[in-house]
Amino acid sequence: MTRTLSAPQPMRVAIIGAGPAGIYAGNILSTAVRAAGGEVGIDLFDSLPAPYGLIRYGVAPDHPRIKGIVNSLHEMLDAGTIRFLGNVGYGTDLSLADLRRHYHAVIFATGAIRDADLPIPGITLPGSYGAADFVSWFDGHPDVPRDWPLDATDIAVIGNGNVALDVARMLAKHPADLLSTDIPANVHAGLAGSPVTDVHVFGRRGPGQVKFTPIELRELGDIPDVDVIVYDEDFPRDADSEARLAASNNQVKVMSRTLNGWLTREPTGAPRRLHLHFLHSPVEVYGTDRVEGMRFERTAPTGDGGVRGTGEIIDYPLQAVYRAVGYRGSALPDVPFDHARGVIASTEGRVIDGNGTPLPGLYATGWIKRGPVGLIGHTKGDALETITHLVEDLALLPEPADPTEDAILGLLGERGIRYTTWPGWLSLDAHERALGDADASEVTRERVKVVPRDEQVAIAAEDTLVPS
Repeated sequence: MTRTLSAPQPMRVAIIGAGPAGIYAGNILSTAVRAAGGEVGIDLFDSLPAPYGLIRYGVAPDHPRIKGIVNSLHEMLDAGTIRFLGNVGYGTDLSLADLRRHYHAVIFATGAIRDADLPIPGITLPGSYGAADFVSWFDGHPDVPRDWPLDATDIAVIGNGNVALDVARMLAKHPADLLSTDIPANVHAGLAGSPVTDVHVFGRRGPGQVKFTPIELRELGDIPDVDVIVYDEDFPRDADSEARLAASNNQVKVMSRTLNGWLTREPTGAPRRLHLHFLHSPVEVYGTDRVEGMRFERTAPTGDGGVRGTGEIIDYPLQAVYRAVGYRGSALPDVPFDHARGVIASTEGRVIDGNGTPLPGLYATGWIKRGPVGLIGHTKGDALETITHLVEDLALLPEPADPTEDAILGLLGERGIRYTTWPGWLSLDAHERALGDADASEVTRERVKVVPRDEQVAIAAEDTLVPS
């Protein structure tokens, strides 16, 4: 039978990953099918008990502006056209064969949550960390340890993107200034015990090539009781650099004005300092049994937008290093993977085999499709591309053996998987907001995030029918 949107049996689609990419894909698919007069059943799976992925577990808690995206994602899931099934792991609780048996198509939207490598000597010494792990800790991810070793006074953050600034800001900021956020209690307690005095952010290129956004950069200058320090020798004044700045976009010019303004600003004598270093290429992390410092080679502009090594070596005594040089996706069982790029092998969202041939019914969207580039808003256009191809491929979708709506719930029940649902998330959401209301601090808190997985599932299960 050739499948169409008006086929007697509604199309059923599984989406793996309930972050922005997966939710956008589900919403776009539902809208497209209904506009064409058809029906589609969409199940949105996530290994975590709660939805929203990167928004909940990958954005610093002092960014309520970015987390405002949750409002639109909430509306999409609350509309009832997408069924959320949390606490269900792909490759552990469900296999690709399981999904093939119950769905016409599977869309992978698992993101990129692993730190990219920084292949220099000493990077594995104790005291050297990946930014992704630290972000997961301060965002209360249920699968990371509750404690984090915050025992360093001098810390390096390697990278010139927004994640590097998030990490540096969270390390330098006074914990009391985080109490108005959804920061978990264990994270606040850990940060409150930190002896940090100086956080150094290092970038290989010059200030005109940073990957920050202007808002992220300006926020550094607004951190209470923390001095931001930049260095004149890190600002190239050659004719080529000046010409490139003059021809750059407004975003780069705004950041240049911000950075140059800090050059002339006198330190206030604050107890904590956040240093921004440019034209520093990491050479090695040194130390005997743990991090004792980091060695850099000073770079210089090459005239074509790149940099070259100058041979000048600079050492910085440090006790901790955080690498924020990018994220990578992780391979998924039974799904073709491009290990060089850290993404699912695909063409415009169609998953392909080793010969470049699309595999019917398998798709990808978001960072696991294109790599960790672009802002959260870019995932919407990315999802549209993938869904457009899925709809074009309707006649090629394999017919599942049992596409009935409750079949997958029965399978989860048989396997004893205690899944969470949208009503359960609403219960957990209300519980966290109540914790915020009950907080005894003097600041207003929207919520206090629940961290342990079992506790999240138990709260979500109170008003949700789940297998016992």
